Amino acid sequence: MTKIRDSYFDNAKFFLILLVVFGHSLTNLKSDMPVIYSLYTFIFIFHMPAFILISGFFSKHFNKQGYVKNAIKKTVIPYMIFQIIYSYFYYVTGYTKVLKIDLVSPHWTLWFLISILFWKLMIIPFSKLGKFGFPVALLIGVCAGFFDTIGTDFSASRTLAFFPFFFLGYLLKKEQFTTFLTRTPVRIGGIAVLTGVFLACHFIFPKDLQDWVLYDSSYRAFGLTAVQGSLIRLAVYSVALLTIFAFMSLIPKKQFSFTALGKNTLYIYLLHGFFIKTIVLLPIYDSIQDLYQYSFLFAASLALCYLLASRPVRRFTEPIVEIKMPHLQH
Repeated sequence: MTKIRDSYFDNAKFFLILLVVFGHSLTNLKSDMPVIYSLYTFIFIFHMPAFILISGFFSKHFNKQGYVKNAIKKTVIPYMIFQIIYSYFYYVTGYTKVLKIDLVSPHWTLWFLISILFWKLMIIPFSKLGKFGFPVALLIGVCAGFFDTIGTDFSASRTLAFFPFFFLGYLLKKEQFTTFLTRTPVRIGGIAVLTGVFLACHFIFPKDLQDWVLYDSSYRAFGLTAVQGSLIRLAVYSVALLTIFAFMSLIPKKQFSFTALGKNTLYIYLLHGFFIKTIVLLPIYDSIQDLYQYSFLFAASLALCYLLASRPVRRFTEPIVEIKMPHLQH
């Protein structure tokens, strides 16, 4: 059973990290073509919430000795290192004209390191609430949008708004993923849901949904009252959860050649930004206009995932990505 569980979740993490890389490669192109804009929104509805849900699932060991110490070391040290590297990278490549090392506002993807530290700490008191902790987590996520002061600094808004996904993952059992979700009728339903959500992104959902799924703005920033914002965030939560489980229902349980990449998603996540930000500066990136060319961008995203998860890259970057300590994680 362990092998099946490992392959299932590693497969899920591989597909999710591929969507992260591909999604980020579309960031500067998404407005050029309606179907790509819709695809971008569709990906962002569920890819990070699903990652966070899986992270919560593997955070059931919080009562082990050294849990807090390890959580801090595995997030704070890499965050500080990559925050400084990104500061220099943005300056050298011309994204910023002044070299500024800021440890308060996470660069691009680095918000996840700060947020996952807080989620891993928050799970300790929340675990005492059991299943009743989920509506409390939802309430906190909704209320986070009330305050303009809860923004991107220290990833505060995303930490609170994404926490329901993390806590729900903590509550779920392995069998609910690998047995219930992967049944044939559920998988058929999953295909229908994913198709329906994509079509809704294209034809029904408002364009600013793309900003809502980032979970980093207050309701006032959208020009809404607290009540209006709360209802929309709850609706976004509902769509995200439905899409996550539809996606997870399609994940294969067997081991494939790409399964091993799912164990090294942190390398891909932390390193791919340097490649994406560099490619965006090249003339060939601006020449991507036709739909068929996006298939090459997807293939390049896949190749980048394989490269960054490869043994040579991991050996070279391990000192700054994974701080060595007793291994507690899946």
